[in-house]
Amino acid sequence: MTINVLILCTHNSARSVLAEGMLNHWARRLGKDLRAFSAGSAPSGRINPLALEALRGAGVDTAGYRSKSWDEFTTAEAPPLSVVITVCDSAAAEQCPVFFGGSGQPVKVHWGYPDPSNAAGGEEGKRQAFELTRQALGYRMLQLAQLPFESMDRAALQRALGEIARS
Repeated sequence: MTINVLILCTHNSARSVLAEGMLNHWARRLGKDLRAFSAGSAPSGRINPLALEALRGAGVDTAGYRSKSWDEFTTAEAPPLSVVITVCDSAAAEQCPVFFGGSGQPVKVHWGYPDPSNAAGGEEGKRQAFELTRQALGYRMLQLAQLPFESMDRAALQRALGEIARS
């Protein structure tokens, strides 16, 4: 059974896209039946080019990436979600919609990161911030991809996600 993970950020243009790319990258490399998606509560309609650059630099295929609303994941036709992760504080503070599918509501966790789009130092400062954010998210996504989902109940998954948040 595929484990579907939705990563949320307000605009779905940077952090959530970096996390989606890295989780799918690790899942493929580890041979895990895991699929990441990203969305936003108020999508910008475009992905920050520096996010795509950081992912491509790490060997991640970004074909088909787009900024989209979390509403796409609230319909009965949406993939059943096991985990929902917020990666920006504004999205974490918002009332999340009800996600359908699976065996009830997904486990939710907040892993906050500063917006690399706001980094100081001009274009080079932003480029460095995007790469550092990709690395940090990549580390957490690797830990997530290595979880033994098949032997975890909801409470164990919530605990494991909390431990990853503290690492």
